Amino acid sequence: MSDYKYDLRGVSATKDDVHKAIKHLDKGLYPNAFCKILPDLVAGDAEYCNLMHADTAGTKTSLAYLYWKETGDDSVWSGIAQDALVMNLDDMACVGCTENIVLSSTIGRNRVKIPGSVIAELINGANDFLEMLATHGISVQLAGGETADVGDVVRTLDVGYTTFARMKREEVIDNEIQAGDVVVGLSSYGQATYEDTYNGGMGSNGLTSARHDVLDKSYADKYPESFDPNLPKEVVYVGSKKLSEVIPDGEIPGVSGLTVGKLILSPTRTYMPVLKAILATHRKKIHGIIHCSGGAQTKVQKFLKNKRVVKNNLLPIPYLFNLIQSESGTEWKEMYQVFNMGHRLEIYLKKEDADAIIEYSKSFGIDAQVVGYVEEWKGEAVRIETEHGNFDY
Repeated sequence: MSDYKYDLRGVSATKDDVHKAIKHLDKGLYPNAFCKILPDLVAGDAEYCNLMHADTAGTKTSLAYLYWKETGDDSVWSGIAQDALVMNLDDMACVGCTENIVLSSTIGRNRVKIPGSVIAELINGANDFLEMLATHGISVQLAGGETADVGDVVRTLDVGYTTFARMKREEVIDNEIQAGDVVVGLSSYGQATYEDTYNGGMGSNGLTSARHDVLDKSYADKYPESFDPNLPKEVVYVGSKKLSEVIPDGEIPGVSGLTVGKLILSPTRTYMPVLKAILATHRKKIHGIIHCSGGAQTKVQKFLKNKRVVKNNLLPIPYLFNLIQSESGTEWKEMYQVFNMGHRLEIYLKKEDADAIIEYSKSFGIDAQVVGYVEEWKGEAVRIETEHGNFDY
């Protein structure tokens, strides 16, 4: 997929225009932290701080809509609730916040296309996910929200959450990534002990590309409401796959009967249970935590200062991302900038502390390994060394 093709779809992996628009805004108490952190506006306590975050499931809702229309399976919407929640909660966990979080939902729907049963599934799915987190000692309280019928604005459905927490400043993890640090990557695919099924590793980034480049043109004719009518036809559903197509046995070890639709729709994995355990013993030893969401494997570049991160020992690329690449023809350099490619969480710390982090992760059924290292550099850069070539960003 060329840059031109990606631009034609009206999306950006780097969001350069957004970052340019906000570059003069106050960056909070810890300018290099993964989330903006404010003084304690609730009680005015100098030992505490506040943080608030907002995010959505993005265009993954459009894929869920296709699947739901094709199968009538309401349960797919539970995964969308998780997608939007994780994009908030895991970002907050990157600064060390894993408890006493308040959240509110904002759902915009086209009522003609989206009935109340879908809203109910979203609400119930969110509650189920929060109950799972509670079993790991992670307290998140739903404070309500807004469901708006905005058919003039939303073609199908938009699902988002806003989260808020108050925490001690001494517990904040600021990204002070140091030369000599190693990078521990936690897998985005497989099946964690707290997941019910195999996770393809998709997350909630790159769905515009995944949906249009993998799925068959027939979906454009059947469901014109699932995409922007202003898009050129040559970039709309140009793949060869149907949602119901079963992935051949053996392609994903230990997994059989999984469809293309379910693979791409794998709910975004939360790392909060793992991070809760890690932070209990290693909070002060961690120099940085990066959620590889927008920007994927290059995300860390925004949190460096005169450092280069070299990733030279990445986890194997899971089936899903090889499928997307083969269907789209996307250059490998761009793949690593759009998709997480196998790990969606990075922890930066000294080499002698890495084994403990890996052990924690594997105890939850999540593969992990040292995927790279940090070195001094003039400026901020990321280098990715792979079997498909070496890429500099």
